[in-house]
Amino acid sequence: MASSQCCDNPPALNPAAGEGKVVDSFGGLKAYLAGSDESKAAVILISDVFGFESLNLRKIADKVALSGYFVVVPDFLHGDPYAPENAERPLPVWRKSHDPKKDFEEAKPVIAALKEKGMSSVGAAGYCWGGVAVVELAKAPEIQAAVVLHPGPVTVDDIKEIKCPISILGAEIDHTAPPELVKQFEQVLAANSAQVPHFVKIFPGVAHGWSVRYNHDDAAAVKSAEEALGDTIDWFNKYLK
Repeated sequence: MASSQCCDNPPALNPAAGEGKVVDSFGGLKAYLAGSDESKAAVILISDVFGFESLNLRKIADKVALSGYFVVVPDFLHGDPYAPENAERPLPVWRKSHDPKKDFEEAKPVIAALKEKGMSSVGAAGYCWGGVAVVELAKAPEIQAAVVLHPGPVTVDDIKEIKCPISILGAEIDHTAPPELVKQFEQVLAANSAQVPHFVKIFPGVAHGWSVRYNHDDAAAVKSAEEALGDTIDWFNKYLK
């Protein structure tokens, strides 16, 4: 079950945010796009429950694009992000309409559209709810590199099926993916007979959601989020370029 931490510190949402552009259809989904069409490597960012209009997420997309990637942030929530103020749809009810594992099928046309644009490699990074979707993509030969940040409900059995290089960035204070579980993920990856390249890191003093739902006025929070973004870009640079 997803914990209440999945809903802590709701981000500012702005449909017009970012240096990129929003298109009505990319691989069949509304999406935020950033970066040059001339890039040969692409990154798909999959949001947490608050969706693709998150101001911080779009800033992340813009920064990843500046590292030489064509970035797509699809609206896998179809215009229906989780709204904490809606008492009639608490998270367990909202989740019934939004199973992150179903994003695997919806991501396939997005990946196909990237390949049609001439992208030779595609990676994906997911936050919380989106991390579950990225794990599903990493189980299949759909992407060449994966980054999962403070994942939602992911199991050891899920990690056993990983087939592409994966980086898992966890939080010290996390009820959904506590450090002891993240360490189990690392043990499973290390024992994987396929010898899947992996990088696992637990960030001290931060809580679930720290990498994308942080306060810009909190210097320590910004520093941790920027470190996570740096690790994410480093991973993609290693396996997508």
